[in-house]
Amino acid sequence: METLVGDHDGGAGEEVPELSDSDDDEQWEWMEENSDTSILCLFCDRSLNSVSGTLQHCFSEHGVNIPELLKQFRLDDYGYIKMINYIRSVRCSAETLQQCSDNGSFPWDSDDYMRPVLPDDPLLQIDLEELCGVEAMVVGGQPCEGQAVDLLRRAQQAEERAQRSEEALARAMEDLHKLKLLAQGLVLNADTSRGSTAGGAIAELREDEDEAYFGSYGHYSIHEEMLKDKVRTESYRDFMHLNQDVFKDKVVLDVGCGTGILSMFAARSGAKKVIGVDQSEIIYQAMDIVRSNNLQETITLIKGRIEEVTLPVEKVDIIISEWMGYFLLFESMLDSVLYARDMYLAEGGSVYPDVCNISLAAVGDTQKHGERIAFWDNVYGFQMACMKKAVVPEAVVEVLSPDTVISDAAVIQTFDCNKVCLSELEFAADFTLKVTKTTQCTAVVGYFDIFFDRSCGNKVLFSTGPHCTKTHWKQTVFLIEEPFPVQSGEDLAGKITVRKNRKDPRALIVTLDIANRKQTYSLQ
Repeated sequence: METLVGDHDGGAGEEVPELSDSDDDEQWEWMEENSDTSILCLFCDRSLNSVSGTLQHCFSEHGVNIPELLKQFRLDDYGYIKMINYIRSVRCSAETLQQCSDNGSFPWDSDDYMRPVLPDDPLLQIDLEELCGVEAMVVGGQPCEGQAVDLLRRAQQAEERAQRSEEALARAMEDLHKLKLLAQGLVLNADTSRGSTAGGAIAELREDEDEAYFGSYGHYSIHEEMLKDKVRTESYRDFMHLNQDVFKDKVVLDVGCGTGILSMFAARSGAKKVIGVDQSEIIYQAMDIVRSNNLQETITLIKGRIEEVTLPVEKVDIIISEWMGYFLLFESMLDSVLYARDMYLAEGGSVYPDVCNISLAAVGDTQKHGERIAFWDNVYGFQMACMKKAVVPEAVVEVLSPDTVISDAAVIQTFDCNKVCLSELEFAADFTLKVTKTTQCTAVVGYFDIFFDRSCGNKVLFSTGPHCTKTHWKQTVFLIEEPFPVQSGEDLAGKITVRKNRKDPRALIVTLDIANRKQTYSLQ
């Protein structure tokens, strides 16, 4: 019977999966003998169907009493395993084995003999305590019937215990997989103490928790990459230079100013005062850059998080920021921009860029899918398909060939940065993709578009889509583990859910449900 777990909002949550009944003692105590078991003799090519039968055969046909050897050579579990693997690997005769010294030095002492010669060798799975508790099978040169029967019974019991343990382990692994899926769902839907204030989860991060994020922006290389992204940088420049009437005599706040490039664009576009805020160490280079360009009278730079610093003004007229991350929302810097908007933006002021949206499209690229996913089916002759469970859930950030896009794009969410609230940055949306090519759908691609629109006589926009000039944001690709066929003209319906990672609010968790396939991805 399945149980529903309610979420914190009172709605239905994830279903608890039906797990194996580990309290059923009979499953652990009793098991029918597997008649298909085949055990190769240690000394000849005959196969037997049980451990007990094999031990009896070794004694009756080859004169080797395995339990007696354990006592004679004083072997522990490891010594026994090494001896069995030694016998199988060198194919030694019974006579050679009987000549081994009992002085503590044996030909199987090397740890190399810990490696099984035969996969899942039943002779390596028997209970040595049971065998070692039995005295020699020979009395006066002939087997003692009572002792032999007792030995066979004990060996059979040990064999059954090993088989039951293997079955229990398999059930436990299956249960663990079910619980992992349940936990993943609970992470997506669980409420959390973070985000309880107006500033949200990002504002509540301690400095040590956010150190890695700001530390990554302290190195020049990431700023070099962004400055050399002409689509990005020239769009901001053109927006300000072509709309100087918007900036004339205004007070401007640059959130996450980095090297100060946007602050300087604003200053050159007529702003009366520009305040740049950044927590990363790059702020010190930005101060030198501002002085080098004689803009220190207009631009003031402050080191710190926007949620923690005190600005030299009460209100600003314009907030500019290049806050966008992969798939638009990765890194959650928009949270800080919205904090600044609610705290400092004057009535009638504006945030730029002011409008942005996220789009999805279907992808058909069997070659790339084979390189990323099917690759694990045969790796130098080894089966590694289990790796797919680790590979598929990680969203891939890359430049996608436009030829691999097999549908029209669908906008799944639009944000007005002057109106949107924090709670709206986590959302679920239905979508429909119009397929344009008959092929296999191997992935879904996500990207975003940016608009400088409000009060602008010269509107500026740019896209990070696969059909446009590439940017440092590239595109975000969600691989589908099992591709499925699509027909040109088909409407491909789906649903997407976007959430912050509760453990790391700068990361994203994205769930896609399309063509009866549901997969959760991480972007971190």
